[in-house]
Order: sequence, then C-alpha cells, then structure tokens
Amino acid sequence: MRHLSIGQIANATRVKVVTIRYYERIGLVPKARRTTGNYRAYTTEDLCKLQFIRRCRDLGFTLDQIRELMRLSLQGSEDCSAIYRITARRLADIEDKILDLRRLARQLRRITKACEGGAISDCRIIEALTRSDASHGGSSAR
Repeated sequence: MRHLSIGQIANATRVKVVTIRYYERIGLVPKARRTTGNYRAYTTEDLCKLQFIRRCRDLGFTLDQIRELMRLSLQGSEDCSAIYRITARRLADIEDKILDLRRLARQLRRITKACEGGAISDCRIIEALTRSDASHGGSSAR
C-alpha cells in the first residue's frame, strides 16, 4: 500500500498541514502512522476522510457536526434520519443567515441612497450609522 506524506495529502484535499495536525490532535481523524524516519504516513482511507471533512467544512458544518456525521456514516444499515436532522438544521441556519444578509443589504442600500456627497461633517451615511436603529425603525425590516 502506497502512503502519502502530510504535504501530499494536504495538496490533494486542499486542507492545510496545520489543520490536518489539528484534526489529529482533537481526534477528528486518527493520528497518522509514522515512517521509520518519523514522518506522518497517510493512507487512501485517510485521504477520503479528509476529503469528507473538507466538503463538510465547505458547507459550513461545525467540527462537532462533522464528528457526528462521520460516526453515523459507520452505521451502514441504520436509519439515516439523524443525518437528515443534522443537514436540515444546517440548511435552516443558512436560510436564516440569507434572510439576515438580505436585511442588512436593504439597510445599507437605504443608507447609501441618502448620500448626497459633500463634506464629511454633513455626511448622511455617518449620520445614519450614528443613529440607533430602534429609534429609526432600521432593525425591524424583515
């Protein structure tokens, strides 16, 4: 079986070397075997695990959620409802974030439309940012 160095596995998965070491330290991935020269030696199984973790991180899953997804993935014949719940919760979080970002965009659009140019001392944007949202209805728009 061919072994990969930490640099090779980092390149293949687009996961930084320091991050791979961190994942080993927290037990997200098992510690790599060592060569006679004391270098880390990774297998294709390790590569697959790191690719899985990378994809999960790209989708915004937390390390705890990834740990749980990895644990559940070993339960081959079990019902996948727990995996569904984790991913549905992540999707709901993303959709909530999108709503928040749209609200923020509306507020910034409104503020920037008020800009008439001129001296900073008369800047409508600074004025709008200085006011409290509660007194001007800025945070209730959803």
